Amino acid sequence: MRPPSSDRPAPLLATAVLALSSALLLALVAGEWPPLVAVDEDIAHATHRWAVADHGTTQVLRVLADWVWDPLTMRLLCAAVAVWLVWRHSAWWTALWLTLTCALGTVAQQSLKVAVGRPRPEWPDPVDSAHYAAFPSGHTMTATVVCGLLLWLLHRCGTGRALWCAALAAAGFSVVGVGLTRVWLGVHWPSDVLGGWLLGALVVALAVLAYEWERDARGRPRP
Repeated sequence: MRPPSSDRPAPLLATAVLALSSALLLALVAGEWPPLVAVDEDIAHATHRWAVADHGTTQVLRVLADWVWDPLTMRLLCAAVAVWLVWRHSAWWTALWLTLTCALGTVAQQSLKVAVGRPRPEWPDPVDSAHYAAFPSGHTMTATVVCGLLLWLLHRCGTGRALWCAALAAAGFSVVGVGLTRVWLGVHWPSDVLGGWLLGALVVALAVLAYEWERDARGRPRP
């Protein structure tokens, strides 16, 4: 039985923490805070040396980033789940909520890129290339939003333990893996990836709160 909104302090607290953390990181990145810039550069230079030296690993990570964890792949997965929800369960509202959340996450991501305008790392011997502004990492934020939403839907449907554990492991590996891959390939600073994780989680948290509040409103008798 779903508790009323007033009995859900944990999701609200988590959302507030994510919002504050995202805002703080955004301010530090936009203000080019020297300690953050120094840490970003140290990590980026170290991982770039590894990427240049380990050609085999770099090629595998390029395939994962360009095909498996690419934002387009993640959005197509989201669209496929939305179609399945309508086709098998006639869950039009849930499918629409899922689609709109992914779309709004993309809009937020691109808007922040324009607003911050952070340059990507530049190398004399790049192992990969990417275009547009760096913050936040689009690959990381998209994977976090899609995996987070799908995990929440599985949990809400009361899926079996084995399937839940497998989905959790796959989602966690994908979200963490794509972030580390973008740094390894030298196309993002570490704080770009951290921003993608935080902002993606914030989008999921806000979407879940909106979904539950809307259900409560529909279930409440009219005055």
